[in-house]
Amino acid sequence: MMILGWKKRYFEILKQFKYSEKKDKESAIKLNSILKKSNADEKILNLIKDNTVLIIGSGPSLSSAIPKLKKYKKIVKIAADSSIKPLVENGIIPDIIVTDLDGDENSLKKIGKTKSIFVVHAHGDNLNKLEFAKKFKNCIGTTQSTPFDKIQNFGGFTDGDRAVFLANYFQAKKIILFGMDFGKRIGKFSETRKIDRKIKLQKLKKAESLLKWLSTFTKCKLFTTSKAINGFKKISYKDLDIIIT
Repeated sequence: MMILGWKKRYFEILKQFKYSEKKDKESAIKLNSILKKSNADEKILNLIKDNTVLIIGSGPSLSSAIPKLKKYKKIVKIAADSSIKPLVENGIIPDIIVTDLDGDENSLKKIGKTKSIFVVHAHGDNLNKLEFAKKFKNCIGTTQSTPFDKIQNFGGFTDGDRAVFLANYFQAKKIILFGMDFGKRIGKFSETRKIDRKIKLQKLKKAESLLKWLSTFTKCKLFTTSKAINGFKKISYKDLDIIIT
């Protein structure tokens, strides 16, 4: 099952970035063969439904966000994998990690031994990394293409916006963004090479456009402590106690 309107946006992504739908499907088939059946979906639903969820990216504002995130130990946190290393280094273990396996492997291994749930994404460029998913105790698989068997599609393009689409799908009450800036600067934690800077900024722009689209139909209340995004209410760190309660 895909959210209404996703297929159109997926084909736009394929065209813009010259990706291969065939390779996306091949990667999804491999991930499906690796994953074991689990009740991770039920665990995710129990964590997210009707709750406030903090979504963490690796944008420039992550450094200032970390002290605030440490304060909210009992609030559900979903993190994009590029934010994992600084989070782990600061004693923050996300409840859910959304990853295409490009993040810091040591940090992913460390969290893989915890109760955290991994949402591993299969796409045409990470076919050779998918075996890494075997290291995670709790894991589900996703694709940008047509879902099947154990592979699902909640919507989204990059790890960060896929995390927001995931929270929307599992019916979060409130979604608050941290370290998701979508500007012309790339956060120091993203580990983006200089030669990849241009394509990274294009991906961020596409991710932002998808979040704007999501805001037009979601039932979740949307907030951001990062760069202002249409459809998300911009809040300061001082507002957090009021918003989260």
